[in-house]
Amino acid sequence: MKYENWISLKYLSAKKDRFVSIIKLVSIIGVAIGVMALIVVIGVMTGFDQELRDKIIGTNAHILVEKEIGVRDHAALEEKVRKVDGIIGTTPYVQGNVFLENLGQATGVAIRGIDPQTEKQVTEVNKYLVQGKLEDLTGDGIVIGSELAHYFGYQIGDSLTVIAPASGLSGESWRYTLKVTGIFTSGMYDYDMGLVLVNIAKAQEIFRFTNDTVSGIAVKLKDVYQAKNIKEAIHEVLGYSFVVRTWIESNKNFFAALRLEKLAMFIILTLIVLVASFNIISTLIVTVTSKIKDIGILKSIGVPKSSIRKIFTLEGVAIGLLGTFWGLVGGVGLCLLLKKYQFIKLPQEIYYVDRLPVIIQLSDILIIVGSAILISFLATIYPAAKAANLEPVDALRYE
Repeated sequence: MKYENWISLKYLSAKKDRFVSIIKLVSIIGVAIGVMALIVVIGVMTGFDQELRDKIIGTNAHILVEKEIGVRDHAALEEKVRKVDGIIGTTPYVQGNVFLENLGQATGVAIRGIDPQTEKQVTEVNKYLVQGKLEDLTGDGIVIGSELAHYFGYQIGDSLTVIAPASGLSGESWRYTLKVTGIFTSGMYDYDMGLVLVNIAKAQEIFRFTNDTVSGIAVKLKDVYQAKNIKEAIHEVLGYSFVVRTWIESNKNFFAALRLEKLAMFIILTLIVLVASFNIISTLIVTVTSKIKDIGILKSIGVPKSSIRKIFTLEGVAIGLLGTFWGLVGGVGLCLLLKKYQFIKLPQEIYYVDRLPVIIQLSDILIIVGSAILISFLATIYPAAKAANLEPVDALRYE
């Protein structure tokens, strides 16, 4: 072991001066708290991002192929789209807005007409069903979300009335009595409260579409992150008369807000580590002051400035490393507890999910740990330089 390392270790572990020892402990705890807070908060933010991403992708298609006036001859169109490399499933759909009437009150909901046989190839709606089967969605059947069912007290077999919007010069609206055949829970409050499913033939009847006309084609991809490239491939096959939207574009503002919030939280919580670094500066200044005699003796026997600087730099970095280590242990441990036991529940109508999701990513951990160590190192520069520039005569003058 080099003598600089040995002396630095001795200064770090010395318990003779109780006051300095307490300051060192406070510095370590400060860094640990900052690192732990960063790991937990970034883990939760990453969890929210992934959880909402999975739910959005699970309820919606990866790519939508639409036309403003509707898509005609959708079977031939689907056949062309399925030939594009990277596409593993397609299904037609009809979507629009209707009013759900209950006891004289009308509530706006989005109604989606689906083909029960092919819908399972594109979305996860079939897995979200908690009551009923998707195959039973025929004729006047309707599948509603669990929040909507709870709000109005609907159960399997109940009848409900939907009112289609007015159309044409007459302003006439149409009422349809439908029977609840299934209830789904996606975990997203907006979907569970505001989305209902009917058979595609019934949706075509509600919105006055012909039998071969649909709102669009829903597409499932093998790799969801290749959506942009496959969008261009679809345009090459179909031309640019169709509107092709990826799941990223459909939720662009939402995910951009999540990324910005995650970055903001990282910057804000890094300030905790920055504040803790001032404790490291204070600790080293006090240490340098209390070790003036030692510094004078070391310099008088020929120890160079670089070695003196290294001694105190190593001590400060060691404090930062200890704090970072315990913060890492505490942060990862708390994240694992939150992930396993899920003892923090959230109001779903506000946060979209009913529990606190946590995902620990190695890249996030490395950035947090690297930032903490860098800040700790920067905090040692001034005290270490002060110690290195101390002259032996000045150090020993009053000893």
